[in-house]
Amino acid sequence: MTGYGKAVAEFEKKQITVEMRSVNSKQLDVNMRIPGLYREKELELRQLIAQKAERGKIDFSVSLDNQGDEKSVALNRHLVKAYFHELQTITMETGQHHVDYVGIISKLPEIWNNTRPELTEQEWLMLKHAAEKALHLFDDFRIAEGENLQHDLRQRIGNIQKLLSEIRPHEVRRTEAYKLRLEQKVKDAVGADFVDANRLEQELIYYIEKIDITEEKVRLTSHCNYFIETMQGPDNNGRKLGFISQEIGREINTIGSKANDAEMQKLVVVMKDELEKVKEQLLNIL
Repeated sequence: MTGYGKAVAEFEKKQITVEMRSVNSKQLDVNMRIPGLYREKELELRQLIAQKAERGKIDFSVSLDNQGDEKSVALNRHLVKAYFHELQTITMETGQHHVDYVGIISKLPEIWNNTRPELTEQEWLMLKHAAEKALHLFDDFRIAEGENLQHDLRQRIGNIQKLLSEIRPHEVRRTEAYKLRLEQKVKDAVGADFVDANRLEQELIYYIEKIDITEEKVRLTSHCNYFIETMQGPDNNGRKLGFISQEIGREINTIGSKANDAEMQKLVVVMKDELEKVKEQLLNIL
């Protein structure tokens, strides 16, 4: 589900900025960018995120500013001098000239000492507090977006129900046209004088029942109502609404396959388009 949250904390000379944003995804996928000093707390940060964000592709970043003039590395001068003395002795013994001692020594191990300070408990608590605040703002963002999504979904399901009601006049006209067309085909095939009226009526009933969409309309109406009830209920979730939308899609497809009428097909196409937009929005719901 899409969302955004940002928080800033101060610790000594450091400004800790926590920022997170997410886009749609069926699973939880967290991409973290944090300084090396905080790397040991990555698992705990991921657990904090998982408690709030059940789904979504999340970018979580921590940045440090105003760190002063502290050095993160220092040169091991004693070791450098020892390397230099040994290299100089070897070059003199071998008669070598114009040797780049600095270039050679800079590539040798252990000449740089990492003086980066360790993460203190106080600094970790400040980072955790900033992360929790960013997550809270992130959650508020999603709640506000959820209210907009609910309005949009209710409107689109309402559009499907409205389109379904518009099918009724075309359905009556289609049935009469279908009946006349079948009668004419039979008369053309065997001749009007040889048509058995009772048998023809039975066949017409059989074929008209095959294109009847009464059951599909009832089920589609029921699924749409259930979708709205579930969305407004306390136990709504994206997956459940997704299952209901699949059932809505099945009924729309069946109506389309039985339509046998250009005007009804047009309405079915619009219904399918509305349903696709509903499914896209459901990816935003936990």
